[in-house]
Amino acid sequence: MARPRKFDEGLAVEAAMRAFWADGYEATSTQELCAATGLGRSSIYNTFASKRDLFVKALTHYMEVRTTRLVEHLQGDEGTVRERLRVVMDWAAEPDEDDPSGCLVVNATVELGPHDPDIAERLERDRRRRFATLKAAIEDGMRDGEIDSAKDADALAHFVISTISGIQVAARGGADPGTLRAIADTAMLSL
Repeated sequence: MARPRKFDEGLAVEAAMRAFWADGYEATSTQELCAATGLGRSSIYNTFASKRDLFVKALTHYMEVRTTRLVEHLQGDEGTVRERLRVVMDWAAEPDEDDPSGCLVVNATVELGPHDPDIAERLERDRRRRFATLKAAIEDGMRDGEIDSAKDADALAHFVISTISGIQVAARGGADPGTLRAIADTAMLSL
């Protein structure tokens, strides 16, 4: 008879997500995952089967939380489209102080995307969801006269995604808050 689990799997996935976010997939050891989650090695492997399985759950959790926040914010009615887009830029330029620098999706795209087709497909689905939401918001802004309707909504949505990713890479590389804010400000001028 198997013993019942005495831990919250969701909290363990959240803790593992932060460990992977801070150090990347390869650099995060099983021992670091044990320390982050408070679980023993056997509990991790009995619950998640492998480090990769835990990473997939952590990445999925990250995308669900972060992309859902983006979608809900951009589809909401708080402020103008430009104001909502500014908030999204600010999330990248001024992340929560408890969060590791950078972005788990960007990190996974660079580290695992080229070598792991399953991870690459998961990342692409998330990118398509973010792109569709940004494009719809930009088109709303064009209809409302907030964004120049002569511009290409597809190109602007790709630009916003790339700019946010660039801000997150710059943050991970140690860029100071003033530099990150300047990048966000410049991007907003482009809209």
